[in-house]
Amino acid sequence: MKVGSFLATVASLFLSCIASAAEIKVLAAGATEEILAELVPQFEISSGHKVVATFTGTANIKKQIAAGEVYDLVIVGGPEIDAFIQLGTIVPGSRADLVKSGVGVAVRVGSPRPDISSSEALKKTLLAAKSVGTSTGPSGVHMAVLFERMGIADQIKPKLKQVPSGVRIGSIIASGEAEIGFQQISELIHSPGVDFIGPLPSEVQKITVYSAGIHIGAKQPEAAKALVKSLTAPAAAVVIKKYGMEPG
Repeated sequence: MKVGSFLATVASLFLSCIASAAEIKVLAAGATEEILAELVPQFEISSGHKVVATFTGTANIKKQIAAGEVYDLVIVGGPEIDAFIQLGTIVPGSRADLVKSGVGVAVRVGSPRPDISSSEALKKTLLAAKSVGTSTGPSGVHMAVLFERMGIADQIKPKLKQVPSGVRIGSIIASGEAEIGFQQISELIHSPGVDFIGPLPSEVQKITVYSAGIHIGAKQPEAAKALVKSLTAPAAAVVIKKYGMEPG
């Protein structure tokens, strides 16, 4: 083969690879941030695609989708994905369950470790705490229901510290604003400045399934499907478990 023909072939192959590479826009719940931060680079290397991810809270995701923002892939709680499908913003049949997460408990690093060994012990710990931090996401909704169920909502209300959507509880625990805080385990387990105590007692635990769905206006739906396939592959399980979650 002549040099000119060889270079033309190489250039053609190079341009073909560029043409097939896609930029995948992802809007995802903060609980999945560490997992995606570790798994996405592997996917980018193997696929040639680029992933541009925005992480925020569930309330913000609802607002952004309602406002007409378009992404290729949305990752949030399963019930929210189902609701988006009903509203016509997520493609029917595209829901894929990625991970399962429980609610965890944390205190400021070096603080005494509270007793959360049972629901009764947790109740005493909550009543004794000077301030209690929760989120606006699924974990915060569950804790509000739990306070009511325990009959302590009125006692907790004046000392409740709730962070805005997309802000992690770890930040106000580390600063001392909240003596104890509750959020998805993945958002607490490696959070700087806090000691992760453990999950809620099993009898009061709430498991949230985080799912992915293809946006109805996705520009790169096939690439987004490839990303979902990568995130649900058996090899991803090790990373998922490292951050306190279980494969979906």
